[in-house]
Amino acid sequence: MVEKFIMAGDTALHICDSQEGDKCVVLLHGYLESLLVWDDFVPHLYKQCRVVTLDLPGHGISEVKGEIHTMDYLADTVAEAIRSLEIDRCTVVGHSMGGYVALALTERHPDLLNGVVLLSSTPNADSEEKKEMRRREIALIQSGKKDLITRVAPGKGFAADNRRACNDYIEDLTEQVYLTEDDGIVAVLNGMIERKDLNEMLRKTSVPSLFILGRKDEYITPDIAEKMVSEHPEAKVVWLENSGHTGFIEEPEKTAEAILKFIGTEPAPTI
Repeated sequence: MVEKFIMAGDTALHICDSQEGDKCVVLLHGYLESLLVWDDFVPHLYKQCRVVTLDLPGHGISEVKGEIHTMDYLADTVAEAIRSLEIDRCTVVGHSMGGYVALALTERHPDLLNGVVLLSSTPNADSEEKKEMRRREIALIQSGKKDLITRVAPGKGFAADNRRACNDYIEDLTEQVYLTEDDGIVAVLNGMIERKDLNEMLRKTSVPSLFILGRKDEYITPDIAEKMVSEHPEAKVVWLENSGHTGFIEEPEKTAEAILKFIGTEPAPTI
């Protein structure tokens, strides 16, 4: 993987790029994560396709641009990065918040996409309750109490019975939260509050879609996930029976197999 900074429009973006492969997958991380979250997952893909990871603006060490990072702005920035890397078309995989960005990319730049994968994500807009939770998080950040978020968010992403085995990952994610700039967190929270419902867009787009969902997800609970699946007969669906919100960490082989099958590339045989 080649690590570098590029200009995506007027935004300085931190990326990693395997550079080789006829087909390309772009991985978009979730809220309070960075491209580092994919480190152990990328090896499951890069022998079969080109893999690009990046720090979304406001996260990792990419640039923070203003007080609000709308999903449209983030999608346009990703689109500029794809073009800058001279990638004709790719499949975009969005984890959690990264899925919101992937959906905005699907709406605004379908010409760049062979497919969109929602990995523990949803096309639903925030409920009023969820918006209020995000506003409370903003208030905590602005009052210097980010540690209260850090204590809860990383661990909750894993299925309860996986947390002990995944403790090292939880610690890594906790460190990523501490390293994320407060202004970047607030900008993204403001953007998520404002995002619109994209269910109808997803049903009508010509871009193929895949949902990868965890049966033990505490954020997108099984009842919410089942309703979403029922409303999107056009989408392919893969359930991760033993995963929470971070299936690419909890069940990486099955997650990679689903993505590679979706893009039309079979996983490499294990030795």
